[in-house]
Amino acid sequence: MSLPMTKNIFKQSIQANKKQLGAFMALADSTAAELMATTGFDWLLIDAEHGPNDIKNIMHQLQAMSAYDVNSVVRLQDHNVGDIKRVLDIGAQTLLIPMVDSAEQAKQIVDAVRYAPKGVRGMGGALTRATRWGSIKDYLQQADDNICLVLQLESKEGIADLDAITQVDGVDAVFIGPADLAAAMGYIGQPGHPEVCKVVERSIKRVHELGKPVGVYCGDPEQAERYQQMGASFFLIGADTLLLKAAAGSLLDRFNKD
Repeated sequence: MSLPMTKNIFKQSIQANKKQLGAFMALADSTAAELMATTGFDWLLIDAEHGPNDIKNIMHQLQAMSAYDVNSVVRLQDHNVGDIKRVLDIGAQTLLIPMVDSAEQAKQIVDAVRYAPKGVRGMGGALTRATRWGSIKDYLQQADDNICLVLQLESKEGIADLDAITQVDGVDAVFIGPADLAAAMGYIGQPGHPEVCKVVERSIKRVHELGKPVGVYCGDPEQAERYQQMGASFFLIGADTLLLKAAAGSLLDRFNKD
């Protein structure tokens, strides 16, 4: 049986500058992932940087979300080449790689997502869910076009090297991380500090000027609108953990009015 390649709609959408609203998923649970997939978000981020996700439950979440009209993105814990290979092999098509500080790191990450001779990704073939166990006959020829590599800049070093990182061939988009950036700038716990916002705004504008899609975490609708006007097209606006906690607390408050 031959199956077609799954097209990366998230990649197509951000390249067309279409607004994409997303949420973190840190509950590390396939049922929670499927539930979130029914809510209308454009994309959902399976977080293995801070969330307790491992390779097997990442795959289970990808499978749970695949029946719904939502795009899945996986954030890894670091730049490890082996981890990148395994996540691609289980069928992730869009990767968000955190803490990218230089163009040299960016080039190494690009190499990790590409097959030889362009890169160093290992050949998994029929062993992998990505190829639907060999049923996608031309997977090797189409993989690069349907993988979306997003690099997260969230340090002073990364912001300083923003131009070079953004222009590395194979980097599809840039995501600005205000929380770690705030800490690096001396404003820990204050991602909304005016000085941090200035750097975020300047970074968004510059990535957009360089012709690459740019995203950002932003929990305020008005600020997200400003960022969109500056060129941002994809946003993380919440998290499954926070949404569950807020809803549970709100329900309890309604019954504890006295």
